[in-house]
Amino acid sequence: MTDTPTAKKSFTIALVGNPNCGKTTLFNALTGLRQKVANYPGVTVEKKTGLWETGKADFEVIDLPGTYSLISRSPDEAMVTNLLSGRSLETPPDAVICVVDVTNLSRHLYLVGQIIELGHPVVVALTMTDEALRIGLSVDTEKLSSHLGVPVVEVVATKGIGIKKLGEALEKSLADAWKIPSRKYELPPALENRLKQYSPNSGFTELQTLHCVAGQHTPACTDKLEKIAHQVRSALGVNEETVRRFVAEARYKWQRDITREVIQKENRPTADWTRRLDKILLNPVAGPCILLAALTLVFQSIFKWAQVPMDAIGYITGNFLPSLTNKILAPGPLQSLINDGIFAGVGAVITFLPQILLLFFFLTLLEDSGYMARAAFLLDRLMSKVGLSGRSFIPLLSSFACAIPGIMATRTIPNRRDRLATILVAPLMTCSARLVVYTLLIAAFIPNLKVWGPLGLQGISLLGLYLLGIFAAAGVASLFKKTILRGPTPPLLLELPPYRWPRAKTLFLTLFERAKLFLVSAGTIIFAVAIILWGLSSYPRWSKIENRFNAERQALLSRPPSPQRGAAVEKLEETRAAERLRHSFAGYFGRAFEPVLEPLGFDWKIGVGILGSFAAREVFVSTMGVVYGVGSSADGRSLTEQLKSDRDPKTGAVIWTPLVAVTLLVFYAFALQCISTIAIIRRETNGWRWPAFAFVYMTVLAYGGALLTRAIGQNFF
Repeated sequence: MTDTPTAKKSFTIALVGNPNCGKTTLFNALTGLRQKVANYPGVTVEKKTGLWETGKADFEVIDLPGTYSLISRSPDEAMVTNLLSGRSLETPPDAVICVVDVTNLSRHLYLVGQIIELGHPVVVALTMTDEALRIGLSVDTEKLSSHLGVPVVEVVATKGIGIKKLGEALEKSLADAWKIPSRKYELPPALENRLKQYSPNSGFTELQTLHCVAGQHTPACTDKLEKIAHQVRSALGVNEETVRRFVAEARYKWQRDITREVIQKENRPTADWTRRLDKILLNPVAGPCILLAALTLVFQSIFKWAQVPMDAIGYITGNFLPSLTNKILAPGPLQSLINDGIFAGVGAVITFLPQILLLFFFLTLLEDSGYMARAAFLLDRLMSKVGLSGRSFIPLLSSFACAIPGIMATRTIPNRRDRLATILVAPLMTCSARLVVYTLLIAAFIPNLKVWGPLGLQGISLLGLYLLGIFAAAGVASLFKKTILRGPTPPLLLELPPYRWPRAKTLFLTLFERAKLFLVSAGTIIFAVAIILWGLSSYPRWSKIENRFNAERQALLSRPPSPQRGAAVEKLEETRAAERLRHSFAGYFGRAFEPVLEPLGFDWKIGVGILGSFAAREVFVSTMGVVYGVGSSADGRSLTEQLKSDRDPKTGAVIWTPLVAVTLLVFYAFALQCISTIAIIRRETNGWRWPAFAFVYMTVLAYGGALLTRAIGQNFF
């Protein structure tokens, strides 16, 4: 008879800590690639969850937003407080891992003390221990654990050090009997006496009474306890704010005393290269120049390094796969759907995956090394001049990847007007979807001329478009803060982390996540749109047009074979494809929209692309792939070559000129063409008023900017 294995228990664990404490790095180390992203019920603060398996239990780990305390001042801090205190729609976690940066132990203990008082099983994970060792800091973990009354484990997440011990400590804390939380710090004598006077006879613990007296309304704050809290405040002649100040002062003294006792610093010379680098990188003159040079090199490399893999993907989707389809399927609607719809539409977008990954590779390097926080510091002066909060930098920075997480990140901004101003300008940041459009048009119509040393005109043009979005956002924010969203500008409080070597695992996880999101988008939204556009571009088939071209084709084929006959047949098929497209549903939509775009120099085909890209900006490239792939999938030309060779069938004039490309680039730099972004603005602002306002002002800005660009450009092109 064999023993059946004991089923592993499952628990929900919350990962909590101050911003920049190493919480996300630890989360990645615990969960690896077994992660998923969702939103908290009732709010749109993003959360990440992942599975962490230990020897005896399975933990669902929730990575909560960074917060400095449980006294919430912003929506994301309120969400953390509500979840941990049991006021959230979600079930409170079974245990909490408090992530603490050992190099800033005193400041981080404030949050640890608050969480311990809630009564959850708590384990403290000390991060940055390798950094502490480098600068000569050592911590007595046993003494710290004794002071806190909870297990303390040193971890180096990037190397997997301490992970097993952390799991064992968590399992033990969950298995131990539930402990009534106690207060470690001493309050002013008068308040201490009142708490001891009222608590024993009330049926509530002293800590529950204190929370209610201080206005921290936990589920324990019933009507009965509220009356007791009011009596305590009345007897002392104080309000909730004064009590909170007493508690804060007592906490600060307690955490300073602990830090002095458990932290030792060796008196040895250390190479403080972080401070030395900051003298250069944060210099008012040299700092911005270095930042601009770094960004220029990033954008230059996007064109240089990505070309080979882009050509390989382009060959597979534009030549190899269509030729394989032609061998398997006979000419007809199904072959055209696969080649001219799926391969031409989806393939045109997937080609730009290497450039997307390169961009995020460099952004992750800058962030992981600690330089991105310095960039925030450098740009704070500019942001404060336009009236934006210093906290707006991170949401705007996130919008370079996608405006949706950027807008969601505005929940860290306490002031409603600052938050709303940031939401309204976040879509002006150049997101990765715009990058696909930018690189297509720049590669096709901006010559790759050397400007200075290794710097080329294409890389500088891409940098210019990013700067255009930044300065447009600054100008619009300044206008809003002086008019409809007038209010004071709060100062920037920013922690500058030490410089560190970027982590290979973090880079891999980030690139894997971005590639997955990009390919999922290409395989779902863009795939569906490509099929719809193929149908709209291919039908209806007018018998009158088809009969005329069939008759002309038969007349050509009746001639003796010759190179001239072959060229004439090819030319006839190109003309047939153009006529089919012109008289298709897409052609009708485009021509109906053409009068609006004609002042910008755009034809109806570009109009079809603009209309299609309202689903997502990168769909413009997919649309152009479908439009120019219809009837010509066998010629093997890339999309850029097809754009360059397109001519007006009546006049023979070139459709796509450098001026048209630059005008379209400016239009896409400003236009709000993303249904998902509009939807998330609606969720964050609880109505359609501000999304409608954002769409209208950005459309006017895009059209006006494009019109001005064309008017000025006619003097140069």
